Amino acid sequence: MDAMANPVVQLQDISPSSRAIEGSDEMHGGLTRTLSMLTTRLKTTNDKRAGSAPNERDIPPREQLGNGSARQDGAHLDEEAAAYIDPEDSFPEGGLRAWLVVTSAFFVLYPSFGLMVSIGTLQDFWHQHQLAEYTARDVGWIPSVFVYLSLGLGIWVGPLFDRYGPRWIALLGSIGYLIMTFLLAECKDFWQFMLCCGVLGGVTGAMLTTTSLAVVAHWFKVRRGLAQGIAMAGSSCGGLTIPLILRSTLPKYGYAWSIRILGFIFLGCFTVGNVLMKARIPPTAEIKKKAIISLSIFGDLRFGLFTTSVFGFEVVLFGTLGILPTYATLSTNFPPNTGFYLIAILNGVSCLGRIIPGYVADKIGRFNSLLIMIVFTLLWMLVLWLPLGHTSLSALYCFAALFGFGTGSWMALTPACIGQLCRAEEFGRYYGSVYFIASLATLVCIPISGELVEVVGPQPLVAFFCVVLGLSLTSFVFSRWACLGRRWVVKAKV
Repeated sequence: MDAMANPVVQLQDISPSSRAIEGSDEMHGGLTRTLSMLTTRLKTTNDKRAGSAPNERDIPPREQLGNGSARQDGAHLDEEAAAYIDPEDSFPEGGLRAWLVVTSAFFVLYPSFGLMVSIGTLQDFWHQHQLAEYTARDVGWIPSVFVYLSLGLGIWVGPLFDRYGPRWIALLGSIGYLIMTFLLAECKDFWQFMLCCGVLGGVTGAMLTTTSLAVVAHWFKVRRGLAQGIAMAGSSCGGLTIPLILRSTLPKYGYAWSIRILGFIFLGCFTVGNVLMKARIPPTAEIKKKAIISLSIFGDLRFGLFTTSVFGFEVVLFGTLGILPTYATLSTNFPPNTGFYLIAILNGVSCLGRIIPGYVADKIGRFNSLLIMIVFTLLWMLVLWLPLGHTSLSALYCFAALFGFGTGSWMALTPACIGQLCRAEEFGRYYGSVYFIASLATLVCIPISGELVEVVGPQPLVAFFCVVLGLSLTSFVFSRWACLGRRWVVKAKV
């Protein structure tokens, strides 16, 4: 028999002493590599210091192992190490379970973020009815606090999500948000609106929005732009239908029952969302040991510049959403219902802005896509809104559609870009930290916008928004530069 073709014949030609030495070295090397892999994955630093196996009862000392038993134990440990897969290295990128999670986020974001982006319609109604004796600036503080807390408290909710998962956070947030909605129907005084919508709505809204977007990041990485866009389309549908529902129900049923109808719709959405929501990545011991608030992450130049950009986005986005109905009422001679239709058009088209750029972003890069959409939005603000918004109703409607498409992409691509700067298991912490800073913009932008409209007119208000977005664009360009290793590369996929 040919010795080269038969490994058994080859082994017979080797002396017993050399076989023992080589077998022992092979066994020892295999066990050492396997144990090193396990201890690294499981982070058992004490075992590594001692140089021992993770479980000495299961692995006898080297001198007590026969050649066959050593190979068996080594193979068993290799299988265990191979079975442990870092969740960051393998994402489902689809499948029934993953898309059900996206569906759950869609339904939770419909009432939470949907009301947030359509709050301008209620603000305008309150200013004309229950709070008619207050100025637009004073009434603007109610949605400002609501949006501020919904975004800013993400700095607490995000790390809690990373530690404990979404189940109880989403459930408690849903219950609190429903209580807020039905209490809002009974509010008549300024302090009641502030406590109910501003405080309670803001706290529970933070629990819902942060959790919904963070859980999607557990299931997608390559297709995260598309998945986040579909989830955020729920907020667009809410922003589209909530003003239209109020437009139809307020004249027929009055304020109280109009809000209660919204409450029952929200109940159905929360039921579906809570049933389908599920995290994929279990909390690690390292995540649980980290502080709830960690400002050290802003030391990353990429992240710090990106957060500055998002701050400007929020000034423009929520400043426009909050003041646009009042802008149409106070600064023009347009019909009284113009504000309802503007918000509905803006949010309806933003649904496309969340999905289409999200899909494209997975192909050409999330930062690249967001950069294009910032320029796109700024261009139409300068061409349509600034010169024609206060004189031409058709121009204002066209601007609302184009602005909705552009800003819709901001809201979908911002979480996708955040996920590109951190591990999925830390997404909640990073997302919450970004919007903690960005939420400071929402606290002041709506009252300031109301004051500008009343005191200096509509064009200075639009010019102010254009300047802020221009500064945000500059900061974002440098954030992309930092992501490329501080190099100017135009065609790189980022």
